[in-house]
Amino acid sequence: MKTLYSPKNNPRVIIIQKLYGRFFNDKEDLVFPRHRFKKFIKDIVNGAIERNEILTEELDKNLGKEFKINNLDKLFQVILKSATYELLYKPNISIKIIIKEYLNASNFFLDNSQTKYLNALLDNIAKKIRLNNA
Repeated sequence: MKTLYSPKNNPRVIIIQKLYGRFFNDKEDLVFPRHRFKKFIKDIVNGAIERNEILTEELDKNLGKEFKINNLDKLFQVILKSATYELLYKPNISIKIIIKEYLNASNFFLDNSQTKYLNALLDNIAKKIRLNNA
């Protein structure tokens, strides 16, 4: 199901774009335009950048032996890291909402089969992280 608002208004789309730019394009300047969720966006982006090593370790641990986060598609890496950041550091946001929001945002970047695969990964990771940190 597609979201009702444009990618420019979707906070998770902005998070994905900012993190992709930082992780893979060496974009030094992180500029956050006016947005209704600017504080949330900045928090997730800056938190994911600061805790990139922790997120990578957490994902490698929870993805299973056959997966390494750095071997996945770059876009998947960014989405998984930002979602993992929320799962670890935003316990007041439910697993269902985090997964739903990232799947909605991923519709702007991925095709349907990739989104289904992402859904399975996010669901698996979310259950492990929230159960381990409960």
